Amino acid sequence: MSRRRSLETIMSSELVTISELVQLSGMRYSTLKYYAEIGLLPFEQLDVGLVRRYPREQSLQRLGEIVLYKERDGMTIQDIIEHYHAK
Repeated sequence: MSRRRSLETIMSSELVTISELVQLSGMRYSTLKYYAEIGLLPFEQLDVGLVRRYPREQSLQRLGEIVLYKERDGMTIQDIIEHYHAK
């Protein structure tokens, strides 16, 4: 079992775990996992079975965009997926 990192350490890290991303974003674990599985939240994984690492700044920016698209623009998850694939 690994030790939890301090918020200060997490905030200075380039890559974070999904649990740390939950802590930073305030979003539910299941939501972030779903976004990763459908390709909205990019991650790095060196080998099968290893912990996925998420680029902290990019992930937080992407999550903020998703929230805006959903709340402000009324987009569905499918609309958002299509938006990112069109880029």
